[in-house]
Amino acid sequence: MTCSFVYDNRLGIKLPELEDTWEDYSKYTQESILSKWESIRGTIPDRIKDIEEEINNKQEQLNAEENFERSCQLNSDIADLASVINDLWIWYRTQNHVSLKVHH
Repeated sequence: MTCSFVYDNRLGIKLPELEDTWEDYSKYTQESILSKWESIRGTIPDRIKDIEEEINNKQEQLNAEENFERSCQLNSDIADLASVINDLWIWYRTQNHVSLKVHH
């Protein structure tokens, strides 16, 4: 039984992938996984801050944009980035009880 942490390109962080159910891991392994997750989890607020800066930049571009198609693209980009922030907050709230992807 192992757990790997796989980089998620969309979120910009590594996410845990369990090969078994959480309860099947030994206490030692659970603690090891949680320790690694806490290290990754600690980077999430900085990642969110970076994405918020991207959103602000795109909003500034949108305010000055006169081309309708480009405006639509900027709006779409902003919505995508906001979705990433939402998902990052969900992962950030994942703490001591792990609801991770399980692979069999």
